Amino acid sequence: MRVLVIGSGLGGLLSAACLLRAGHEVDVFERLPITGGRFTNIEYKGFQLSTGALHMIPHGPTGPLGTLLRYLGSDVQIVRADPMATIRIPIEKDSTDYTHGFQDIDFHDFGKRFSLLNKIKLTVLITTTRIFPPKKGSMADWCSKNLKDDWALRIADSFCGWALSLRAKDVPAAEVFEIIENMYRYSGSGIPLGGCKGVIDTLIDVITSCGGKIHTSSEVSRIIIEDKKAVGIVTDDGKEHRGDIVISDIGHIETSRLYDANMATEDMEKYLTSIKELKPSAGVKICLSSNEPLIGHAGVLLTPYARRINGINEVTNIDPSLAPPGKHLTMAHQCVEWENLDRLKDEIDLGLSDLAEIFAGKDYEVLLIQSYSGEWPVNRASSGTDPTNKTPFEGLYIVGDGAKGKGGIEVDGIALGVRNAIKDILNQKNQSID
Repeated sequence: MRVLVIGSGLGGLLSAACLLRAGHEVDVFERLPITGGRFTNIEYKGFQLSTGALHMIPHGPTGPLGTLLRYLGSDVQIVRADPMATIRIPIEKDSTDYTHGFQDIDFHDFGKRFSLLNKIKLTVLITTTRIFPPKKGSMADWCSKNLKDDWALRIADSFCGWALSLRAKDVPAAEVFEIIENMYRYSGSGIPLGGCKGVIDTLIDVITSCGGKIHTSSEVSRIIIEDKKAVGIVTDDGKEHRGDIVISDIGHIETSRLYDANMATEDMEKYLTSIKELKPSAGVKICLSSNEPLIGHAGVLLTPYARRINGINEVTNIDPSLAPPGKHLTMAHQCVEWENLDRLKDEIDLGLSDLAEIFAGKDYEVLLIQSYSGEWPVNRASSGTDPTNKTPFEGLYIVGDGAKGKGGIEVDGIALGVRNAIKDILNQKNQSID
């Protein structure tokens, strides 16, 4: 088969590498002059800052992305973070901020802050919910109904904000428990050496060594549909490229703008109606420079008592090359609720105030503030609302952060979605990705 891939983000490059490894011909078309999309590095003041995603893989070397990279023969090294995560809490139990000091507890000890009754409830609920996950309602609803505890909602908001760029009220409880199941299945996070670009560079090596082609500064202006099948693309220079399969890494909504959506079929109308309801998740990342470690480990520091910051990591505790010699790179992330997108500066100011409290007495510099929304969001489809990788047209697939696999966090979710799409494509040729 000849495969045409739109977009060279992580989803597009993973798809291209998988199909080349299976012996097919692949061309990747990227509108930007660089590859990697929101998963690569930009050099700034000697630091390797990421264009979007943090320099972190949620499930480390044994998760969906780490496993897929090994399958492709990638030589990128992913180092497991230890501890996986800690939680920063006020020293005074009834305090709602860090002004009286704080302490860090291990993520696995979050249940110790519940009342005895809720500890018992939590033990029973986690066991039963793994077998019978909730069918409806948000994670916030689940916490209110089952635990009725402010701590439960705070920790849910912090985790969902960090991992999904959403408040707990905006995430289906079923999706959160599938994520928890994946944490049991794959374990905790890891840092790829070289950061995001370390992963992208190794995928480009795989693609080029297998004869694949990546066309940068080449924007796709149209997807060619004939007899309800995707048969090619047209680039902005007017050139037509024919193929057997088209894979898009730009999400369902942006992809639909590249073909004639006026094909009046019931399936098409249902599909277009469903994707119009998708809401991208939005967030802000604040990058900090310091001479001394601000956290002291490379896992996640969750901040449930902050006003806006959901979590922070310090990747230079594993990979010092991501900062100039003698410096540390710390990245804080906060979700931005949909109703606050028109007040982005205020949201950023609240995040900066949080950091001043969280790192009170520490010496650091704000390197760069990056915001992600609109056409450059955190996720093109918020977690729990991801459509499948399929479209109403034969041979047209969607990958990337707009079509993640169930229970997939960030780039591991992208890898799950890619695996689902590639498995379906290869089945047509009696091939397997396993």
